[in-house]
Amino acid sequence: MRRALLLAGPTASGKSAAALTLARTFGATIVNADSMQVYADLRILTARPTRAEESEAPHRLFGEIDGVVNFSAGLWVRRARDILAAAGDAPIVFVGGTGFYFRALTQGLSDMPAVPERVRAHIRSAAERRPTPDLHAELAAVDGETAARLRPSDRQRILRGLEMFAATGRPLAAFQGARAAPALEAGAWGGLFLAPDREALYRRIDDRFDAMLAEGALDEVERLAARNLDPALPVMRAHGVPHLIAHIEGKLSLAEAAQRGKLDTRHYAKRQFTWARHQLPGFTWIEPEAAVEAGARALSA
Repeated sequence: MRRALLLAGPTASGKSAAALTLARTFGATIVNADSMQVYADLRILTARPTRAEESEAPHRLFGEIDGVVNFSAGLWVRRARDILAAAGDAPIVFVGGTGFYFRALTQGLSDMPAVPERVRAHIRSAAERRPTPDLHAELAAVDGETAARLRPSDRQRILRGLEMFAATGRPLAAFQGARAAPALEAGAWGGLFLAPDREALYRRIDDRFDAMLAEGALDEVERLAARNLDPALPVMRAHGVPHLIAHIEGKLSLAEAAQRGKLDTRHYAKRQFTWARHQLPGFTWIEPEAAVEAGARALSA
């Protein structure tokens, strides 16, 4: 048996249901590969597995990280390596929509030094209430190459560049050539990309957003907003969060917030298709209905 099956695909494509069926069949552990489902704050709005579903098979990296943490791809890969090491020969199903996580797992990440937490905290504290274009200009003054590749509105990546320069005295671009060895070597994994019909997927995204609201997503976001976290943190930029916070603050009606959240999610799904087509070699594209059968063949190969 291969060590791992990687189930990728756009949001709302049925990945979680397929992963659970395969985990029950093969006695596998399910490992989250979605950058938003790692956070404890947003079970409903990120469509994390329910507690009942989690009881049917071991689940890892679902809701294990506090929203105050900027949980990077590098941190995710380290945790994934630990899970793989602990599993021994037992099968693992990685499932999620964050293509960069899958690429890091199978192709390796740039070999960058860790930024000390005190440096990260200092940079982020100094950046509070400063406009993002000003931070971009600051980065351009010390690391023009990285700044030139970033949009002046891309606060998260701009902060990452400033943190790296503060920690090392060297530009981020200086570390982006060499790559660490991947956690999963070729032949140790099989990859599937679930590719549903686009229009059907968009309808499912819209229906799911309405269902999330009915299940209590607005209350979930209200609790998150009450924490007064840095708006640049990933959890604060989860699909739907900014618009639902705007509704809570009286700036949008709930209908407007929901419509914008749905639109953001549909745009994200479109980007997921495009990214996977160019960045995930070795993945077989299949219809969601064929995922369980194809996954079983991949795990048994």
